[in-house]
Amino acid sequence: MPPVRDVPEKIRKGRPQRARGNRTGFTTGANSAAAAVAATLGLVQGTVPARIFCRLPNGQEAAFAIVDGRTDGRHAHAVSIKDAGDDPDATHGAHLTADVERIPGGGGRIELLGGAGVGTVTREGLGLAVGGPAINPVPRRNITDNVQRAGAPLLAAGDGLRVTLSVPGGEEMARRTLNARLGIVGGISILGTTGIVRPYSTAAFRASVVQAIEVAARQGLTAVVFTTGGRTEKFAMRALPGLPEACFVQMGDFVKAAFQTALRCGMRHIHVGAMVGKLTKMGQGLAVTHAWKGAVDRELLAAAAAGVGAPEELVATIRAAETARFAAERLAALGLAEDFHRALARQAIASLRDRHPGAHRLSVHVCDFEGHPIVRVDD
Repeated sequence: MPPVRDVPEKIRKGRPQRARGNRTGFTTGANSAAAAVAATLGLVQGTVPARIFCRLPNGQEAAFAIVDGRTDGRHAHAVSIKDAGDDPDATHGAHLTADVERIPGGGGRIELLGGAGVGTVTREGLGLAVGGPAINPVPRRNITDNVQRAGAPLLAAGDGLRVTLSVPGGEEMARRTLNARLGIVGGISILGTTGIVRPYSTAAFRASVVQAIEVAARQGLTAVVFTTGGRTEKFAMRALPGLPEACFVQMGDFVKAAFQTALRCGMRHIHVGAMVGKLTKMGQGLAVTHAWKGAVDRELLAAAAAGVGAPEELVATIRAAETARFAAERLAALGLAEDFHRALARQAIASLRDRHPGAHRLSVHVCDFEGHPIVRVDD
């Protein structure tokens, strides 16, 4: 049963991508807090409630349905099932579980632990203790504050509360996230700065890009490799086998955020791995390369094709085509793939240099749609 949705939904108008769904959801942090509140109330009241209100990090109160609630007076158990709304979230449907233990004579302290399915931090740079649970600072405070309110009678009497969060199946879910790259093993992270997941939100992905670069910098690395997805990352890893895994960051569409963070963190060599579509958009100077933000510039593609000797008829066809892939495939058939992609890479370097100046070196690595290398261009 999904959480009862009492939080008003904000729908952005005039954005065609929102047609896919506007229903908001809750973060793993919000569901963990709800489960912890329900279990704590079970110790206070003698019965775990089937529905509770919980304060989110953004200050709003939200109602959550609770399942599998039980208590024996010393221990209490509760589950809040995550509903990510219309966001394609790897943790949608996760059973965020809280087991709360009453500690007689605990001095009013609240202890927060990670159980099965919650990741363990193995590297510095995340702002969390190495060896501790991957419960981020904002949800950690939010969970503790909610438990403190719900358990006030017990804490005032001098008892303590030990809260253990777990996520059945969390280790499998984590394989669909960037956790292992960041040094979080064995499960998912408990996340959320507001408590709300916006449908098709870019904020979480962008934040993960920034965090991955910061982690690399804190490990003393001075080179970073930005790729646009899994295929380009695999290609870049083969092309740059001497670099540690932490150097490789899937920036997705977030060119501006990735470059700004890399320069702020003092990266001295920035590599970019891309295929023709995203490469062209970088050449256009787009800060975000998603199709929603801007179409491929067919004039740029046509100019590059003409510059490497493509026939006039093909140049005209490329100018009218819908995709960059069309141009790449036609030029490859003429034996002009390397020259064509080199021209686009040089345009991308010029554009990136103009928008993100600095003393760093910049290299662009281009592959085809099967991940095979085409050309490398260094500025």
